[in-house]
Amino acid sequence: MPKENITPTGTEIFFPENEFIVSKTDLKGKITYTNILFETMSGYSRDELLGQPHNLIRHPDMPHCIFKLFWDTLQQQKEIFAYVVNMHRSGDHYWVLAHVVPTFDLMGNHVGYHSSRRSPNRQVVQKMQSYYKELSAIEKRHANTKEGAQAALDSFTDLLKQENVSYGEYIFSLNAAA
Repeated sequence: MPKENITPTGTEIFFPENEFIVSKTDLKGKITYTNILFETMSGYSRDELLGQPHNLIRHPDMPHCIFKLFWDTLQQQKEIFAYVVNMHRSGDHYWVLAHVVPTFDLMGNHVGYHSSRRSPNRQVVQKMQSYYKELSAIEKRHANTKEGAQAALDSFTDLLKQENVSYGEYIFSLNAAA
């Protein structure tokens, strides 16, 4: 199924705070499992989702550099937490606090990724919306998407160095401050 050309509506949708959106992918990011809440929030059926790239639900306002950070971290077989805005098939959007971990088979081979997403802290979402706009603006100043993502990631890394925190510490400090 080719990615649909969906126009964002600007309407935010929500899911219950006590529920988790869950998906699994292979090493290339192709969806191998979804729970019902993932299907509901994405607007796609399980049959439409399985085998598709996870970026099917990527919202255009989500900076590429955050996904570069995701993949760089996951390819080191480390877990990562991040605030992400995703898009429903209708063009509506929803925010999540994602926790993604590498998965391994019984022989210890790295075979994919497991992602659990929960309803995020609304104060942190407001902060992240503003910061993600800044990162996206940095990306757009470059003609090449990869160069733009790297420049924005460098800016983000500089912020972490100034704060003297790791990425994980930064994400958790946002929750503690809210």
